[in-house]
Amino acid sequence: MAYLWTSEDLIAATNGRPRGTLPAGITGISIDSRAIKSGEAFFAIKGDRVDGHDYANIAAAHGAALLVVSEAKLPALGAIHAPMLVVPDVLEAMEKLGRAARDRSAARIIAVTGSVGKTTTKEMLRQVLSAAGKVHYSPASFNNHWGVPLTLARMPADTDYGVFEIGMNHPDEIRPLVKMVRPHVAIITTIAAAHLGNFSGLDEIARAKAEIFEGVAENGAALINRDIEQFELLDQLAAEARVAHTYSFGAHAKADFRLVDYQQEDLHGVFWAIVAGRTIEVALQAPGRHIAENALAVLAASYLAGADLDTVVSAFTSVAAGKGRGARSRLTLPGGAFTLIDESYNANPASMRAALALLGAARPEAGGRRIAVLGDMLEMGDYSPQVHADLAQPIGAEPIDAIWLAGPDMAYLRDALGDSREVLYWPTVDEMKAFVVENVRPGDVVMIKSSNGSGCGRIVAALMEQYPAAASA
Repeated sequence: MAYLWTSEDLIAATNGRPRGTLPAGITGISIDSRAIKSGEAFFAIKGDRVDGHDYANIAAAHGAALLVVSEAKLPALGAIHAPMLVVPDVLEAMEKLGRAARDRSAARIIAVTGSVGKTTTKEMLRQVLSAAGKVHYSPASFNNHWGVPLTLARMPADTDYGVFEIGMNHPDEIRPLVKMVRPHVAIITTIAAAHLGNFSGLDEIARAKAEIFEGVAENGAALINRDIEQFELLDQLAAEARVAHTYSFGAHAKADFRLVDYQQEDLHGVFWAIVAGRTIEVALQAPGRHIAENALAVLAASYLAGADLDTVVSAFTSVAAGKGRGARSRLTLPGGAFTLIDESYNANPASMRAALALLGAARPEAGGRRIAVLGDMLEMGDYSPQVHADLAQPIGAEPIDAIWLAGPDMAYLRDALGDSREVLYWPTVDEMKAFVVENVRPGDVVMIKSSNGSGCGRIVAALMEQYPAAASA
């Protein structure tokens, strides 16, 4: 049997104390007692809301090969008859195991952060690099203080490419995580007003994102968006972090990896880029210039990580937008079908503008409308009234027929839009949900965009439950 970790290596990495007869090894690692598979180790992490030790008995019943538990919690676990590895702190043990995984790996490691597009970029990297070798990556948004070490600890020894997303909403969050990951390539997708309530402005956000440079491996590279105002600051911070090589990407004439042109069809896009002296054409399955910009970063990072460029370019034809991040569905209703664009997972001023431009470029069918269904952008702090009202400008620039709004902060946008076009408002998402479900009609293009915590994902779920997928979807 192929083990992710032998018990001998697990003990050495964590300095844990065996209790009972440990198996020869483990096949995986889980922190979720409900999802654990037979042969895996269960790490009983204490989180903000739940303590994994309270679920250790469930993990054992579901086939956990061993339990990694805290010394202080051991007396309360006396009734559980399962092999255990006892450590002072379970999260620290997982961090140690993550570092050991990084130490034993010969993989080329890429780390991604940024205010917008980091998950999309990570998912693209996962998909295109899978054509070039064995890829290990951060699932979902495992980008925080437990998600990053867990993803590292799960990395098989024979991985060719490791792709890690690193997120933050306060300073000093990225620094300890990137020092575990030690990437060969560190990407900053862009700097925008995300989590703005926790920062004094965009430069402070840039400095927090630039913590990713502090963990770059020897002779590694920083990859920075050349088209943003904070490029010079980020370039300076990469130099201060002693990153060996700094590269840029974007449409800027001096970008090392340059976006030459972009063309969009209704459901697809294509862009041309100059990479290593070659002009390369890349076909995308998802539309939007912002998608092309993320894809350019993926192309550049793949090249810097040593992947075959032609293999990577060909792999883009299979890359599709993810759930909540631009995924498109064709749903049927009496008399025809409509298009649903699901952007319900995340929102800030920059991603809102990109999504509105995407909706503006969409082509409704005969009798159809372009409808923007918008929920609040969260974590904007004192800036929230202004950044919501400011969305009136990009909406005014696009041929959007109806704007349906919900949430306390979207009231500022409602007031800014006035009577310029159809604007409907509800105090809560749940109050809006029934209206959306009942008032879509054939030919419509409906784009739903909000921060995840605003709850607009419930509208997406309701539409998909009410209306079956069209045969062509």
